[in-house]
Parts: sequence; structure tokens; C-alpha cells
Amino acid sequence: MVEQITLDDIRQHLFSAVVCDALDSIGLPHQSPRIPLRPMTTDGILVGRCKTTLWGEMFHVDPNPYELELKAVDSLKSDDVLIAAAGGSVRSGIWGELLSTAASHRGCKGAIVDGAVRDLKQMQSMEFPVWARDVSLYDSKDRNRVVDIDVPVEMNGVIFSPGDLVIADVDGVVVVPQKVEKEVIALAWKKIHDENEFRDSIKKGMSATEAFKKHGVL
Repeated sequence: MVEQITLDDIRQHLFSAVVCDALDSIGLPHQSPRIPLRPMTTDGILVGRCKTTLWGEMFHVDPNPYELELKAVDSLKSDDVLIAAAGGSVRSGIWGELLSTAASHRGCKGAIVDGAVRDLKQMQSMEFPVWARDVSLYDSKDRNRVVDIDVPVEMNGVIFSPGDLVIADVDGVVVVPQKVEKEVIALAWKKIHDENEFRDSIKKGMSATEAFKKHGVL
């Protein structure tokens, strides 16, 4: 049953593309930002709940450096994924080793950054999953800062709201709104089953056309 599907089940059995297919099927075809968010530290899958931060650029001395980003990290919970909506800014590496260390100890599963990160070697050694646009060696102090937390944020027209389910892997990032989560996961779960049957039919000698007619997936 859908109610029994846990985040660990999703990590083991689902992936971003099949979840996008499920979202397509209920009329939500734009839940993956069409920007080059790529895995920086892992080739695995990241699944969790959105913990959102909104970032802005700055060009003056910050009177309270790191204030809200530290507050956000200190309030992370188990299975959270830190979402950093920085509008694609590469002015600094807004996420790095120390924030990853603090986040990991709070139970955070990873970070998705619409901007630049740094300390890649250290984060790779930690095996802390991070998706980002780019890399920058500059510190965020007096360059970028968090301006709000726990609010809906936007990446390339896609809204990430606090608590939404987010899935990221080598194919990309997809967010599932909470109001449709059960339906979408149930559909994705069924599609995985149907795809397995399609694959088995092909291996047994059925043509792709015949397998599609029988199982209705591709």
C-alpha cells in the first residue's frame, strides 16, 4: 500500500525520471528545474524533505554574517534536504565542508544549491550528497547571504515548498508537492512494476512494439 512506502523504500526503488513520468500523468509536467543542477559529490540518489533557504547577492559588509544560514542548518531535522535558492549566483561558494558537517550531524540527507559550492574534495570524502550549478572558491561572506528560510522558493520556475518531497540523481532534480505526493508515489511505484514486466517480456523474445501494447510503458 502507498501508506507503507517509506523514504527508504523510495531511495531503494525509485528514481527521478519515473517520478517525473508520474507527475506528467497527473498534469504536472514542470516539476524539474531546467537548469544544470548536477551531482557534485556522489552518483547515488538523494531523497528527502525540502528545508528551504532563499539567498541574495550583496555588495556591502554584512553586519551579521552567516546569521540565517546557521539558523537554517541548526533547525535541520532527520531526512531534510537543504534547498538553497540562490538564483544561479556563482559569486561565491555558498555551501561547503563545514555546513555539510553541521547539516549531516543534524540528520540532513544532502543539499541542492541553485548556485555555486566549494570544498568539493572534502564533501566527497564525507560522502555528503550535493547538487549544484557550479563551483566557486570564494567565501559567501559579504557576497551572498540567506534572506529568508522555511518559505516557498523558486528554481527556474519550479516551486520548492517546505516539506515537499525532493528526489535527485544523475538525471536531475524533481520536487513533488505534498498535496499530490501519495498519488504520485503510487503511480511511480506501479510504473516501476510495469517497466520490470516490459523488460522481462523483451528478454523472453517479445518485440518492443508487442511489449508496449501489452504493458503500456516505455
